[in-house]
Amino acid sequence: MSDLKSRLDHFFGISARESTFSREIRGGLATFFTMAYIVVLNPIIIATAQDVQKQYIGDGTAGPNVALVAAGTAFVAGVMTILMGTVARVPFAMAAGLGINAFVAFSIAPVMTWEAAMGLVFLEGVIIGVLVLTGFRVAVFHAIPTELKTAISVGIGLFIALIGFVDAGFVRRATGGPALEMGIGGSLTSWPIFVFLVGLLVTAGLVARRVKGAILIGIVSTTVLAVIVELVARVGRFSAENPGGWQLNQPTVPKPSEIIGFHNPLTLFTEFDPFGAFSQVSVLLAVLFVFTLLITDFFDTMGTMVGVGRQAGLLREDGTLPRTKEILLVDSLGAAVGGAGSVSSNTTYIESAAGVGEGARTGLASVVTGLLFLGAIFFAPLVVIVPHEAAAPALVVVGFLMMTSVREIDFTDYEIAIPAFLTIVVMPFTYSISNGVGAGFISYVFIKIVRGKAREIHPLLWVVTLLFVLYFALGPIKALLGL
Repeated sequence: MSDLKSRLDHFFGISARESTFSREIRGGLATFFTMAYIVVLNPIIIATAQDVQKQYIGDGTAGPNVALVAAGTAFVAGVMTILMGTVARVPFAMAAGLGINAFVAFSIAPVMTWEAAMGLVFLEGVIIGVLVLTGFRVAVFHAIPTELKTAISVGIGLFIALIGFVDAGFVRRATGGPALEMGIGGSLTSWPIFVFLVGLLVTAGLVARRVKGAILIGIVSTTVLAVIVELVARVGRFSAENPGGWQLNQPTVPKPSEIIGFHNPLTLFTEFDPFGAFSQVSVLLAVLFVFTLLITDFFDTMGTMVGVGRQAGLLREDGTLPRTKEILLVDSLGAAVGGAGSVSSNTTYIESAAGVGEGARTGLASVVTGLLFLGAIFFAPLVVIVPHEAAAPALVVVGFLMMTSVREIDFTDYEIAIPAFLTIVVMPFTYSISNGVGAGFISYVFIKIVRGKAREIHPLLWVVTLLFVLYFALGPIKALLGL
């Protein structure tokens, strides 16, 4: 056993990164419980949407194949996260990307079959893989100014904190008032919000006291509280008629007969058509779809790498990560495999920061997370015990931890401060990492130009900035072309 432990230590570099096996395992558990919601949320988004032929994923005509897509979501996430851990050897977890799946479900599928739509996702992953192998994607990563990378990390911190507040129902969209409001009509009157606030205080207190396992303890203890509250108060799930209900998952203890179930996720790998879209819509529209997918995947991952990598202490002085090429290659493979498996593009998850906050520093944590995802195929009811209100406190606290690096940005130098500011605020305000990165890049290049310093701009930044200009202009372009 000691020999195996020594080999694992050497392979993952656990001691070299000043970590321990217990920290890696705790980190893997924390990341899993923080992002396990995707096993439920991804099917809700893509399995319930119909394509141009009024079919659901998996040739479903009678109704959505939610259980099958949930199994596929867990399977692909598990396989890709294990690959990230063993090939790239970093504590980054992967799963179906939010935002991308909505774009596929509500923009692409309505004009073509699901097989063709997932074929475009597969092609996008292949293209990104080629960009990695040719060195282009890695070169772009290295071309970004260090302080802009820091701003990306800070922006992601605010973004995931906002995700936590929204997931818990603490922050909601207002009706007939401001864009956002606190709780229900400005009042914290529901049991789930109470559970979230207790969980936030407990987690923050544990982190402040430097308690080992603070984030995982916070998630588990808050889940127990949520189950107790539901048993006593019978809160129910959130709906228009029940705005004070649990967000997404209702924390009820499943019956023994409901604990185990199996749907073969491999059947979905026969459902994608890489070139079907080009015979169903115009070539230009298909290319625009692929371009949008590519830009979103390309820079969401880059932002996540910087943010989580900085939190884990993995960034070098120049802002680069070790094994960057391997990380990006596995990430691009996730997009292709996600399309092939009909569960949408898989990407590196910002929720990996929960595991890093728990002490994870190596790929062993990702292996733990990946194995838990594979286990979720068989124990889906257990996965959905954790409501958003129990996992959200971890996101808020990790958001704080990631934001602390803002002190490394020189806000007296407007040349970098303004792009950094836009990067930081656009991410949470538009609910998109890519939008924040694009705003930062475009403003950085523009300010360099107006200050007569265009020669200082890295050639690749010119290319990327032009791509982002095109990305933001896709709407007007489509309107102009009548698409």
